Amino acid sequence: MKAGDIVSLSLPQSDGQIKKRPVILLKQMPPYNDWLVAGISTQLHQEVKGFDWVLLSTDASFGATRLKSSSVIRLGFLDMAEERNIRGIIGSVDAEIVKQLLKRLADYLLK
Repeated sequence: MKAGDIVSLSLPQSDGQIKKRPVILLKQMPPYNDWLVAGISTQLHQEVKGFDWVLLSTDASFGATRLKSSSVIRLGFLDMAEERNIRGIIGSVDAEIVKQLLKRLADYLLK
């Protein structure tokens, strides 16, 4: 697995339920190399402009994501995942998108 891979993971939701969701692997974190992940949603209206990243089904690289429809990578929906809990890769995004996501997150945290 590598940063930019899209995988399925069981995550806690705001209502306390656990739901299987697509997430993107952003960065392995010390000391145990768990993954920092961001949730992916088809609810495009949840996009925080200039912060989240929208993956449109009309984008040339969308096919590589293997997502079913246009989706938003939600940087406000972060979690940590142990690699042993990640079951298979759905698809992936380009390394440049991961770089931009990490930059957006870092810029926000440094405000």
